[in-house]
Amino acid sequence: MRHRLMLVPLLLVLSTGAAFAAQPDATAGTETAAATTGAIAPAPADKAQIVFFRPSKFAGSAFGFKVREGENELGKLRSGKYFVSLVEPGEHQYVVHSEAKDVLNLEVEAGETYYVQATMNMGILSGRPNLAPSDEATFAGMAAKLERAE
Repeated sequence: MRHRLMLVPLLLVLSTGAAFAAQPDATAGTETAAATTGAIAPAPADKAQIVFFRPSKFAGSAFGFKVREGENELGKLRSGKYFVSLVEPGEHQYVVHSEAKDVLNLEVEAGETYYVQATMNMGILSGRPNLAPSDEATFAGMAAKLERAE
């Protein structure tokens, strides 16, 4: 009986907190709104943008990896994260590595948005990252489960 009495106030606090958390934040930026709707703002007219994303999956979730172009680190992808990189039009080569290395070559045009899906396959000692071209529909389908990487 004692446990039931303690459980009721706890449930009230949790349900009130959940309702409060569901309220839209008036100060939320367009990035948060974009992530929940699956839409990414259009690319600037003079740059291309690339949305790197990694689906939320249990397998390989303990491993994160950095996406690089040359010596420059663009961002780190963990399970269920994404980031957007603005780049100059032209040819680009993106590299991820852990136990193995993967390279993705892209040629991008100004004013366009490109999507790259990252996955992690399990290797012998650690994960094997992979980058593959994707599309807006794939990103939009999982955007509600993705968080922007810091």
